[in-house]
Amino acid sequence: MSDPHARLGAAFNLRGAVFMVLSMAGFAVEDSLLKLAAVSLPPGQVLITFGVLGTATFAALALLAGEAPLTRAMLGRAMVLRSLSEVTGRLFYMLAIALTPLSTASAILQATPLVVMVGAAMLFGESIGPRRWLAVALGFGGVLLILRPGTDGFGALSLLAIMAMLGFAGRDLATRAAPVSLSFRQLGVVGFSMLIVAGLIVLPFGGPLTAPDGATWAGLLAAAAAGVCAYTFLTVAMRTGQVGAVTPFRYTRLIFAMVAGSAIFGETPDGWTIIGSAVIILAGIAALRLSRQAATAQPA
Repeated sequence: MSDPHARLGAAFNLRGAVFMVLSMAGFAVEDSLLKLAAVSLPPGQVLITFGVLGTATFAALALLAGEAPLTRAMLGRAMVLRSLSEVTGRLFYMLAIALTPLSTASAILQATPLVVMVGAAMLFGESIGPRRWLAVALGFGGVLLILRPGTDGFGALSLLAIMAMLGFAGRDLATRAAPVSLSFRQLGVVGFSMLIVAGLIVLPFGGPLTAPDGATWAGLLAAAAAGVCAYTFLTVAMRTGQVGAVTPFRYTRLIFAMVAGSAIFGETPDGWTIIGSAVIILAGIAALRLSRQAATAQPA
């Protein structure tokens, strides 16, 4: 580590890793607060309120940065696909955390990068070697360990998290084709506005609107603040360190979710869920390392 460039790179990676961990903690706080709000409010109303708060916050941040909160670039094909995927992911994930254990929904969500890898191979022609395909298969095997279809431990509502995972994977894939001219603040406006759309879709099926009490309002405001901070920290993390060094820290979200699920909601993940979660994390990290090695081996 005597090389100053190596020391500088290590410092950037450390900074990126810290921001990634902070981001994942923020998302876990957001999930917990939204799950608490869904106890007294219909899921659709939670999504709409949370979406309005987040959209307003990112719109204000865009204006402060001298950016237009809404631009014509948001109407392009890639952004439309991204928005539809965002609606799918947010809608089903809200239902998943409202109706199933937070730790289970979060564990299934960790397989999203593996789905993105498969989607990139199918849509963008990215090459995936046999070892990465094996890692993907192991990751999906971990999801099956959590779901356990065909057994007494299978819960059909866990399929909500599967649908959310597919939606978020579609969003990540569409983001690759999104205009680079859009800042993370403008993408935040689009993303949170899709929560409003998702809320309007599910609102007729979730019961009558309810006036939130003071504690619920405080929770929703705190959830919006946590979500905005998490989104911002994630952007800083991905733009600071090397992707291969920073991205594995995404999986700390599952640790935070399990701690929150146990401390706040009294959840106790069974052995199969813990084993499946570990398999997903190990498979994801292995696939990421293999992707990094493949990128390094390619000629400039």
